[in-house]
Parts: sequence; structure tokens; C-alpha cells
Amino acid sequence: MSYHDITIAAIQIRNQVIIFDYEFKSAGGVMIELQNVSVSYGDAIALYPTTLKLHQGQFTVLLGSSGAGKSTLLRCINSMHASQRGTTIVAGLGNLANSRALRMHRRQTGMVFQQHQLIGRLTALQNVSMGRMGYHTALRSLFPLPAKDQSICLQSLDRVGLLHKALSRVDALSGGQQQRIGIARALAQQPKLVLADEPVASLDPATAERVLSLLHRICKEDGISAVVSLHQVDLAQRYADRIIGLSHGRVIFDAAPQTLDQASYDTLYEQVPRSSLSVPQDAREERLIDTSFPMQLATVKD
Repeated sequence: MSYHDITIAAIQIRNQVIIFDYEFKSAGGVMIELQNVSVSYGDAIALYPTTLKLHQGQFTVLLGSSGAGKSTLLRCINSMHASQRGTTIVAGLGNLANSRALRMHRRQTGMVFQQHQLIGRLTALQNVSMGRMGYHTALRSLFPLPAKDQSICLQSLDRVGLLHKALSRVDALSGGQQQRIGIARALAQQPKLVLADEPVASLDPATAERVLSLLHRICKEDGISAVVSLHQVDLAQRYADRIIGLSHGRVIFDAAPQTLDQASYDTLYEQVPRSSLSVPQDAREERLIDTSFPMQLATVKD
């Protein structure tokens, strides 16, 4: 596809109402049910038996410290752990123990990763096109995508504001732009569900806010269910419909964001009293560590 083709496609896209064919438009019934799902590696338990119901159209945030089990639980929703135990049931597909149901579920589930998982030497459009691979056989995927699929990929780039970067190499883009390419790739799948594993952890605060706001807006506009793992409590409270808090592989909090109080926060992050923090004396003199809820940035002492 040439720059001329991209320009013509951009005009066509912006002169039409872009509506993806999603079945679910608002929060509603149960979309996915996890029944006693667990993950262990030998004697090490990454996720204790967990039972959850995820609802259609809901923006759910998994919250907790590093190693709490957020990424493990997130990947269980897509049955990505070889050592996973328990049952995962998806509305309209049934038990994911069935290989065909699992294949269909993964095709309608977009993944967004912390490290983007893009191919740097390829263009933004080529990376986004990877989201259409699940709709074609291995042999067909060796050839250029049909015009309809290319249009979907261009629409996806337009949704994240990067249509003008369609023919730019991904390794020439900024971190925030690369993450938006990752979101566009997920959108190209025309998903019913998006799973985002620490999507803003590697971004600066301002860029993280913009990227998460973009993901939240698109999911709400298109009725896409989302499960997003985060470290940032303030972002979770601002964007989540539901917060699931984990600690040491167990779900210890599951409620609306406004009910996350100081006690729940302390339990999630096992906050250590200021007096017991192992900080060198000279560092304590230079920085005042604020452990209040929600966590504030440390301030430099005058």
C-alpha cells in the first residue's frame, strides 16, 4: 500500500461513521466465568483457586503490587498458562477446555502488553495487520490482506490518532505511540474483550494518563469489555468500573473503586510504617517520603 493509497483511505475513513460489529454494547450479563482457576509451578503457587465472573461492557482493573498475581490472573482469562487448572467458561462458546472454543475466544480477545510486543523493523500498519491473522489460515496469511482487512487496520490506526504514521517504522516511534499501535492491533481483531497487562507501566505519568484514557474511551464507545492490570491506584479509581485487588496470589478485594479505603489499600500493598523504612540517613534528609493514601509523589526538602 502506497502513501497515495493511505491518503485516499484516510479521506474515506473520516467521511464515514466507523462502527465495528460488536455484539455487546453495555455492561450486562456474565461474559466470562472463572471457576476455581489456579496456577502453580511445582511447589510455588502463583494463583490460588479463584472464582470470578466478568461482565459484558465492564472496565475491570486488577490492582496490586509486583508479584501479587495480576498478570497470572489476566493470562488465565485467555488460558495462556500451561499449568493452569480449573474451568473457564465464555458466553456463547462454553468451556475453554474445548480447543475450538479456545481458538474462537482468543480470536475475539485483544491483548495489549507492557512492552508493546511489536516488530520494530515493520511499519505501524504491518504491525496492526497482525491483529487480522486469526481470521485467516496460515497459508492465506502469507499473502497481502484483503482490502476489507486493510480498511479495518487503517480504521484502527485512525481510532488511536496514528493514521498518519501508518507507513512509519515502529522503532522510530515514541513509547506512547508504540503503545497506541499495540491498542490499534488489538482493535483490528474487532474484539469483544481486551486484556491489557500493565499497559502504561513503562510510560511517563502524562503519557500513561493519555494512553489509558484512550483505551477506556474506545472500550466504552464500542461496548468492549476490558480487564487491565495496573500499579497506579489513582488511575484505577479514575477509570475502573470494578477493582479486583490481589495479594500473594489471592483475591482480597473485589468492589467498586469508591469503596477502596485506606485499610484495603494497606492490605493490598502491605504498607510499611515510615519509621521502619530502610532508607539511608542522607536520603531521608533529602527526601520526605509520603505514605498517605492515595500515594503522593515524594517531595524534595527545602
